[in-house]
Amino acid sequence: MRHSNRGDKLGEHRRAAMAIVAAAPAAQLRRCWNEAAITAEAETLRGPETGLVAVRGRIGGGGAPFNVGEATVTRATVRLASGEVGHAYLLGRDAERARLAATVDALLQRADKAGEVEERVLAPLRALNAAEENRRRAETAATKVDFFTVARGED
Repeated sequence: MRHSNRGDKLGEHRRAAMAIVAAAPAAQLRRCWNEAAITAEAETLRGPETGLVAVRGRIGGGGAPFNVGEATVTRATVRLASGEVGHAYLLGRDAERARLAATVDALLQRADKAGEVEERVLAPLRALNAAEENRRRAETAATKVDFFTVARGED
């Protein structure tokens, strides 16, 4: 079955949005959601449930896969009153955060709510993420050591 370009673009947007939500610390996500004051009645379809997933790795990106270990993940699925279903899988055990992330995912599928979620929740999270990245880069740059070689002439 072939998907339309619009569906692919929507899927890409949802993936990118959920990556932002997943990377956001719980306190920032909750603060942005509360400040946005977006109303959404969401029925819980599954979870929030916490469990383990296997983590696999590869040496050098191309080597044979091997088991690294396990990671704790919490998942949730919600359905809005209008019928959209949102899903979230997040590292950690924060059930409220997973349910909130699933609600964001469901709202992104509504044409009348997606812009509001983008502007009031995702944009502030992107800005906070960028500020944190800049802080980390500045901190790293402050500890950078420049090595250089001095050519010596013969005495």
